[in-house]
Parts: sequence; C-alpha cells; structure tokens
Amino acid sequence: MNGKKRSNAQRLKDALENDIINGRRTPGERLDLETLGREFNVSRTPVREAIQQLVASGLVTVMPKKGTFVSRVGIDQLIEMFEVMAELEGMCGRLAARRITEDELAALQGALERCAAAAAAGDTDEYYYENESFHDCIYAASHNTFLAEEARQLKQRLNPYRRLQLQVRHRMHSSLAEHREILAAIEGGQAERVERVLRDHVLIQGERFSDFVASVRQLGHPLAGTG
Repeated sequence: MNGKKRSNAQRLKDALENDIINGRRTPGERLDLETLGREFNVSRTPVREAIQQLVASGLVTVMPKKGTFVSRVGIDQLIEMFEVMAELEGMCGRLAARRITEDELAALQGALERCAAAAAAGDTDEYYYENESFHDCIYAASHNTFLAEEARQLKQRLNPYRRLQLQVRHRMHSSLAEHREILAAIEGGQAERVERVLRDHVLIQGERFSDFVASVRQLGHPLAGTG
C-alpha cells in the first residue's frame, strides 16, 4: 500500500498509533477529537474513523459522557495475545497448505514480492502494510471463514505491536526470510512445516521476547514495567 493512497483517517490512525506505541501519548491521556482535527488539518469524519480503528486495536477507549482516552495494556497481556495469535496463524497456515488455490498462491507470491521491495528500500511502514497483506492471503487460503475472522480480529489488536517489533534492528529482514520459508512450505503442501514456521514467526519468545521488551523500555513506552 503506497503511502500516497492512504486516506486521511488511515494517516491519522497511523500517527496516533505511533504516538501511543512510542509513549508520546500516555495511558489515561484524554484525546480531544476537535483538537486532533485541527492538529492534523482534517475534518471530523476521518478523526472519528481513526478513533474507531484505534478502539478496535485496543489502543483507545471511549467512555460514554467522559471522553476518549489512551488505553492501559500490560506486557503480560500482550504476550498472552501473541501466544494465541501464533496458534491461530499456525492453524491457518496448515489449512492453507492443503487448500490454497492457484489464484490465492499467486496473490501470496505477489504479497511476498512487495514485502521484499519494502525491505530493500528500508521502508518499515510499507513493509508493515505488505506484511498485513501477506498474512491476510494465508487466512483467506485456509478456506475456514470462522478461523480467518478470529485471526483477523486478534491481529488487528496486535498490529501496533507487530509494527513496534519491526523497529528492532534486523527484524524486518528476518521477517522477510521467514515469509520466504512460509511460502516455500505452502507451495510444497507441507502442512505441518507451515504450521510450525508460522507459529514461530508470530510467537514472541527467547531472544525476540527480550528484544521486544527492550524496545518497549528504550522508547520509554508507557507499558514498560506493567503487568
């Protein structure tokens, strides 16, 4: 997704998401919609749309008659969500390896090529969006509507933190290498291998857990030290 094609709501959502993830807007902080409109020079409609997207990802909470506030989410809860996400993604991959169509495989290959182009350009934002497309292709190829919807909903909650991971040194290129391994396994119909690789691709464990927590703390993230 080219940045020029993103709507005002999407650009505002991205800016607020980055501010929250990087600690420039702290948990409990009130977000005034009119002020945001003036700050980003947009009308009320894209502001409302951006807030709705942030509510869906769990970064923002709307309290009736009180206002809109930055949410409080602990690292422990995030890790638990990543654990569930890893299992859902692995299941999608296992089914996709058995059920993917030629058209769906071509779409997955195209998404990987766009990921590679973004990585070569060092563009983490563009990689973030093409990575989203890559994973969505796998959900669709599972041909299990319920599973795909559950995966998409949880992924929406975790997308801001998956973006944060891409800021860790070399993570984008490691992610791309994992994508290539996932595609190769799907092309080969290796269901169990796809499930294992996808699960490990998503799960924050070992060194990746340490890197994730370190990146949170280095950025002065409001989640650091919370449970």
